[in-house]
Amino acid sequence: MSKYTIAVVGATGAVGTKMIEMLENSTLPIRKIKILASKRSAGKKMMVNGLELMIEETTPEAFDGIDIALFSAGGSVSQQFAPEAVKRGAIVIDNTSAYRMDPTVPLVVPEVNPEALRGHAGIIANPNCSTIQMMVALEPIRKKYGLNRIIVSTYQAVSGAGIAAVKEMKEQAQQMLNDEPYEANILPSAGDKKHYPISFNVLPQIDLFAEEGYTFEEWKMMNETKKIMSDNEIKISATCVRVPVVSGHSESVYIEVKDESASVNAIKEILQSASGVELQDDPSTQIYPTPLEAEGKKETFVGRIRKDRDIKNGYHMWIVSDNLIKGAAWNSVQIAEKLHSMGLVKDK
Repeated sequence: MSKYTIAVVGATGAVGTKMIEMLENSTLPIRKIKILASKRSAGKKMMVNGLELMIEETTPEAFDGIDIALFSAGGSVSQQFAPEAVKRGAIVIDNTSAYRMDPTVPLVVPEVNPEALRGHAGIIANPNCSTIQMMVALEPIRKKYGLNRIIVSTYQAVSGAGIAAVKEMKEQAQQMLNDEPYEANILPSAGDKKHYPISFNVLPQIDLFAEEGYTFEEWKMMNETKKIMSDNEIKISATCVRVPVVSGHSESVYIEVKDESASVNAIKEILQSASGVELQDDPSTQIYPTPLEAEGKKETFVGRIRKDRDIKNGYHMWIVSDNLIKGAAWNSVQIAEKLHSMGLVKDK
């Protein structure tokens, strides 16, 4: 069995550190993990599998001898260095939006469309965090009953905006509790003109606004869903909201199935045995998913499944997952594991 040399690009970031953690507990046969970051971080050290490793600067030459490269350092870094990694024989699994809608790049959730990996040309895209958990929950239902429509409202954690945003939220909370002046410099989007506090607040904007009054985050969810499900006819609308939670995205999802023989109990049975899903649904004992309980876990949690009162084939549900784990790091490592199990990583 081959052993792989794996590079993590953006190793010092919120997702990069989780990627290393997931690799440490992976089933992949790993020879070596190489940690890459910006020139600013190069020379510092990190503990990986009990060893103190030096952080190296991300350069084209850094990918010499790499089998699999996990990227999570921003779209511009991926656009600059992913092709360089591929030139040197690496398979790139990219956790940014740089390649997600490229028709030549597979967009993969291993529980949903692993066969798409066979068509890769060196780069594989990891979907948006909020898209991933919704796909894990909805694909088993779609396979059985078909889907006509999805309407999703997200309640997304601050860690999705990075370590600095979490730090700012905590500082704001303390300042507000002390009746002290507070500042907002990051959310809802660092690149936008106005910023609002997230502590004790809810922001109906994630990323910049784009066409038709939807944000880029909302367009990501809508477009990625169609690509992953290979269904351009499915009707989908998204409203993405930032809430003052550290980690764990929550989603209120309404679906309309094609097959009217569906029922709440049948949907629960499907999800009970679905890969990557944990059903938590017992209103009589107040059992339902919460982001605090999902934090640090790989599963996608589903609950509050109920039939719409007015639409015969309409159903509502509540979906929760750790956005840094299943929504990013674990999905990336799962893709690497799947590449290995499918024999898609070439021996060098």
